[in-house]
Amino acid sequence: MLTKRIIPCLDIKNGRTVKGVNFVGLRDAGDPVELAKKYADTGADELVFLDISATEDRRKTLIPLVRDVAQAINIPFTVGGGISSVEDVEVLLRNGADKISINSSAVKNPDLINELSAKFGSQCIVVAIDAKQINDEWMVHLVGGKQATEINLFDWAKEAERRGAGEILFTSMNNDGTKDGFANEALAKLSTLVNIPIIASGGAGTMEHFLDGFEKGKADACLAASVFHFDEIGIPDLKNYLQLKNVRIRI
Repeated sequence: MLTKRIIPCLDIKNGRTVKGVNFVGLRDAGDPVELAKKYADTGADELVFLDISATEDRRKTLIPLVRDVAQAINIPFTVGGGISSVEDVEVLLRNGADKISINSSAVKNPDLINELSAKFGSQCIVVAIDAKQINDEWMVHLVGGKQATEINLFDWAKEAERRGAGEILFTSMNNDGTKDGFANEALAKLSTLVNIPIIASGGAGTMEHFLDGFEKGKADACLAASVFHFDEIGIPDLKNYLQLKNVRIRI
């Protein structure tokens, strides 16, 4: 059995780390490079960097900042935001990214998943899905959650896997920033429908929430932001807790 992973997430806007609730009300959370180094030094398994306004602003990911973060850490590094071509990915990998995350561009052009997977390998391709539960249906949203679609989360996750995604990063917009726990029912359903790793995102507030994400949600990794950024939960403490609860985790 693979070890479970703890992944801090840096949501980047205007070169700073930010965090909101339900994708709105963003507040400053610190310098991305300093936070990245802290997480690498304290035992994070991976780091995710999402340039959350790149798609909305119709621009590419902030390459110099990606390079600075990559140079400060020694753990796997996933980058997303504004990626829509092979050339975009080549630049990011050249500047220190290990994996790339695509979201809106993949929904608008699903063939992009096939293209990137064929060129770089599925292990490099994370398909991020932002979804909101509306009348018991989980619906995919684009452009940082601002644009609703009529696409079902589970159908899209299966298609993404079929096209070559190596991982699914599922963020529950209902849970995001609430610190009420992950969307474990949806996560568990996802885990039965796809055979690739699922990263849970949205809602972590306590160590118990991470445990539930792994046990009830069947997630392969749990991603969080504010609880780490604002020192509410320390990664070493979290890993020790999970180990005591018999979760396979890298200490």
